[in-house]
Amino acid sequence: MIWIGLDDTDMPGSPGTGRLAREIAGRLGERFPLFGVTRHQLLQDPRVPMTARNSAAVIHLEADGAAELEEMAWLVGRWVMERAAPGSDPGLCLAWQVPASVMAFGRKAKETLVTLAEAHILADQAGLILRGLGGDGSGAVGALAAVGLAASGEDGRFILRGRLRELEGLQPVPTLLAAGVARVQAVDGQLLTEGMVDTRGRLRPSLVGGEPVLWVRRESGRWVAMQRD
Repeated sequence: MIWIGLDDTDMPGSPGTGRLAREIAGRLGERFPLFGVTRHQLLQDPRVPMTARNSAAVIHLEADGAAELEEMAWLVGRWVMERAAPGSDPGLCLAWQVPASVMAFGRKAKETLVTLAEAHILADQAGLILRGLGGDGSGAVGALAAVGLAASGEDGRFILRGRLRELEGLQPVPTLLAAGVARVQAVDGQLLTEGMVDTRGRLRPSLVGGEPVLWVRRESGRWVAMQRD
């Protein structure tokens, strides 16, 4: 897997980082198998500059080598700089192998303040590509943290996966599985293989064990999709 983290590409009133990540994923998907795009929630604190909720996005590509990373970093970096909102501080991270130290950094960034200097030192030690693409480059902090969280396989939710964005309303479980969900699971642990699920808008399966898992709960006699990081 190749992970591409993006953060702080937007400003109030502009399209969010998640939307830009989906657009870039669509372009990259023409050359590489696309696993999906995930959203990762980071620390919400008045001391952290943020446009809305301080979340970052990661594109997951099913590729098994580092040979393409530099070319990909140049290409994605160019797209980000073309599309990032004026006044934003976009950051970009690309990784093929993600060590435990970067995953720990991601978890830390969900709970406490982390610095740009800390992010660059850690990325250099791990051999990852980490770049600021405008402004003060502080988006690199979230980009690195999000890559660590995505690579752990246990954080975030999918904002793009298979054909899930095409589905709405009541959907049969087999349709959800065919569209990109690895499993549909109730919060009490029950696995669903049949029945109907109320999607309640766009589906946002969680990244669990490296797979997209749609959590559901029983409500008024029917299964209802949930959003959980």
